[in-house]
Parts: sequence; structure tokens; C-alpha cells
Amino acid sequence: MQSQKITREFSSVVEAAGNLALAVNADAMLFLVDGAIDWERLRELVPPEVTKILVAADLEEDVEAASGFGLIPITLNKEDAPLLERLQHALLEGVADEHLAGQSEVVAVYCGFEANRMDSISIIKLDERMRRFTSRDLQRLETAVPLNNLKVVIDLAVQIGREGREGKKVGTLFVIGDTRKVLTHCKDSGFDPLKGYSRKNRTLHDPRVREDIKEIAQMDGGFIVSPDGVVERSRQIIEVLHENLQLSKGLGSRHWAAAGITQRTKAIAIVVSQSSGTVRVYQNGHLVLRIEPMEHAIKWQEFNYEPPPNEASD
Repeated sequence: MQSQKITREFSSVVEAAGNLALAVNADAMLFLVDGAIDWERLRELVPPEVTKILVAADLEEDVEAASGFGLIPITLNKEDAPLLERLQHALLEGVADEHLAGQSEVVAVYCGFEANRMDSISIIKLDERMRRFTSRDLQRLETAVPLNNLKVVIDLAVQIGREGREGKKVGTLFVIGDTRKVLTHCKDSGFDPLKGYSRKNRTLHDPRVREDIKEIAQMDGGFIVSPDGVVERSRQIIEVLHENLQLSKGLGSRHWAAAGITQRTKAIAIVVSQSSGTVRVYQNGHLVLRIEPMEHAIKWQEFNYEPPPNEASD
């Protein structure tokens, strides 16, 4: 992809965004770009009072030189993704890499209506925006698990990650779907507190059951959940080989187990990180969604905005 030019119009947009960032006392600015640009000139256009500037592009080679000018580069690897998904992913990466706090306010500049033309500015409150995940984030997983049941499991995982239990951080694992095959890779890590209970008393759609799950989550092992949202077993150790898996450094055994079981079955795995509260969703051996802990619960809603198709500019 060709480098973006800093035109007079681009300069005016950057200056306006910088002044807006100062006016609202934003914590950072984010530039979602379509290619490499003159990073030195960009830094000059942003007011010096704005000390945290993130630049995000799809390819690492497009932003690798940005750090030399005091900018924070973020690689998206989402060339074919819609604008809003790319923007959201850039913010998630910023939080995950600890460049942004979960409650940051960010002024974002991006090509909203025409490729290679920086024409849009938004003020984004991360705590508000990042919990408004659309149903499309899950629908694109193409799973046989009903969407409402998947949402229930993810909502519960987010609550565990955000709240912990009795003042302590809690990490755990949920595997939902393809239950019979998943169970062939499981063994008990101890007594299952849900053993002997009827299905009605094991459904995650019951608030009382969800509270019970929060208690059990403090124990070793994960939860195996059927596609209809019923916990089939708890305190399960998943035993799968990890060949041909690639995960980020620092991720523990739960994440390897989650990636491994989804590589060998049609299940989806949801991991709550004990260290950070971050929730990661795995499918087909890959990380497909990450949710950072926020002050409030996720607000699921449809989002109907469709940006114009990207077309190469002259």
C-alpha cells in the first residue's frame, strides 16, 4: 500500500483533532492510517502537550518507523475488516499493551468515508465504547452454538474477570459446544460440585447457577458447557497436544488448553486471565476475540452503520 500524504487538508484535520484533545483533556490520540506517512511531520502537527499518540495500521512495516518519532505503533493485521472493527481492535491493543487505561478518553482520527483521506474525528470513552460489543463480533465466529447461549457464557466470564471473588482475582476456563467430543479430552481435577444436579439446576440462564459457578471458578479446572448453556461438568482438566499452536508470550496453561481443544473440536473456549481479568475467546486454535475488564458489564447491541467501501484514491 502506498504511503499516505500529509496534505493541507490532512494537516488541518490533525490540528483540529489536537486542539480537541486539549479541550477535552484527552488521555491520548489515535491515528488509524492506511499506510506509512511522514511520522516526523505528524508529531509536529500534534500539540506538544499531547504526549501519548498511537498510530495503527494493518501492516507492521507501515508503522515500524513511527516509534523513532515518539509515536506508539500498533499493528492490526485486519486488512479486510470493517472500519469499526479495525478501530476497536486498535483500542484493544492499546489497552492490552498498557498504553491506554481501561477508562481512557481518546481522540481518534481516521478515514471514515474515503480511503487514504483522513476525514473523521471521534472522541471515544473506552469504558463506554469497549463494552458495547455488537452481536456481529460473535456472529462472525460461525459456530453452531446459539448466539444467546454464547453471550451468557461470555458475560459470566467477564463478570468473573472484573469482580473476582471475595477480593481475590480469579482465572478460569469455559468450553462450549461439541460437548461429547470435548469430554473425551477431559479428566476430573477433583470432586465436581455440580455432579448429580438436574439440567435445570445447571443452566447458566439461571442467575443462581451463575453465582454458584463464580464460587466453583476459584477451584482448579474448567467448565464444559453444552450448546444450550447447561454446565455438563466442572473442575475439568483438558488434555490436548499443543503442536502447531502459536500464542502470545506470557499466556499460561489455560490459554494453551483453550487453543488446543478448539483446534481438535468445533467448540469455542473462553478463558479468564487470573493476572489481568482479560477474557479471551478461542476458535479453531486461534484467538478470535479479546475483552478487557471494564467497570461495567458488556452492553450487547446491534450496530447498523455500514461505512462506504474502500476505493483507491487518485
